[in-house]
Amino acid sequence: MSTIKFSSTETEQLVIKIQDYFAKELDQDLGQFDAEFLLDFFSKEVGAHFYNRGLSDAQLVIAAKLDNVSEMIQEGISEIEKPIS
Repeated sequence: MSTIKFSSTETEQLVIKIQDYFAKELDQDLGQFDAEFLLDFFSKEVGAHFYNRGLSDAQLVIAAKLDNVSEMIQEGISEIEKPIS
């Protein structure tokens, strides 16, 4: 699997979140190196799954919006059709 790359600012923020989680939930201190290593591991091993799920969710939203637009166009055309006798 490919690794998702984060900016240095994003990495810093994520490392802090990982460290906070380990401290609060597992009562363990996790150093910056270990937290970055863990972030890299999850990014490489499961990141693509989350990324692909996000793309799939976005595709569903876009498809639903396009269906609505298509329905509105069809309704608009129907409204201006001339009757045939």
